[in-house]
Amino acid sequence: MRSLDDIREEYEFLDGDERYRLLIELGRKLDVMPDALKTDATKVRGCSASVWVYPTQADDNTLHFLADSNAAITKGIVALVLSAVQDQPASDVAQTDIAALLGPFDLKNQLSSNRTQGVPNMIALIRETAARYVGA
Repeated sequence: MRSLDDIREEYEFLDGDERYRLLIELGRKLDVMPDALKTDATKVRGCSASVWVYPTQADDNTLHFLADSNAAITKGIVALVLSAVQDQPASDVAQTDIAALLGPFDLKNQLSSNRTQGVPNMIALIRETAARYVGA
């Protein structure tokens, strides 16, 4: 997965339609999430499209998230969110201000409100999941 800084550099040089294409490309590069993991328990609430996020923990205590969406641009937004925390220690993920890291992308002004309304819920789910791993 590309770093958030790398994605931001490219994103800043693109205009609207090209930014959509970049998001779609990011979504296509997510690890495949098996259908068996797409359950009510892994579904992110509040998204206009269906979004699922499933955490796994490696032996070195880093978190790797599997995610998917039934909408291409939304899946790209999921990939963008995950690029901020993917394969980081759970303690770091729990403390990361993901919304602030996504600030330079100005998603609320770049995308429709339908596409971004679930982002805070997605961020909350990721941080809460990480906090549970830290507490375990």
